[in-house]
Amino acid sequence: MVKLPNINEKCGKTLKYNDFITCCDTYKKNTVNNIPRQIETYNAIKQLIINVLDPIIEHFGAIQITYGFASSELTKYIHYQIAPKLDQHAGHELNTRGSIICPRGGQAVDFFIPGITSYEIAAWIMDNLQFDRLYYYGDDCPIHVSYGPEMKNECYLMKKNKNGDRRMPHRIKNIDKLK
Repeated sequence: MVKLPNINEKCGKTLKYNDFITCCDTYKKNTVNNIPRQIETYNAIKQLIINVLDPIIEHFGAIQITYGFASSELTKYIHYQIAPKLDQHAGHELNTRGSIICPRGGQAVDFFIPGITSYEIAAWIMDNLQFDRLYYYGDDCPIHVSYGPEMKNECYLMKKNKNGDRRMPHRIKNIDKLK
């Protein structure tokens, strides 16, 4: 059996696994078991931090994570705008049938940086980093970015539908299309 890392270990220059596990409001309100069970999930978190978040922190300063790792137990309490089979927040975790929850693999994080627009952060990521997917919701919203095996460097503008109750992804190739 593979030994899993201690969640209080650093997995980048400043961040710990626990920063990904206990960051979201849903976890804080419900304190469910949100510990990854697969070594591949820990590896994916570490790769995301080393290759995406560490460079962002070096360039801009401290980030505030709003949504990191999401176990099946945690997602039961989130009833809006999530897609566990697509969004990569489940890392490499398995469902009750033993299948990977998100076949894309990798890991995702949502974050913002106080005092810096999400547009500025997204533009810098697109110009300077390798990533899988980036979802931009607006200047005053956290950015979603993932790092994983596909490494598509795809950016999506998340536009509200006509009713304003859902956001739909619109792929963009040029950062200027975010505005």
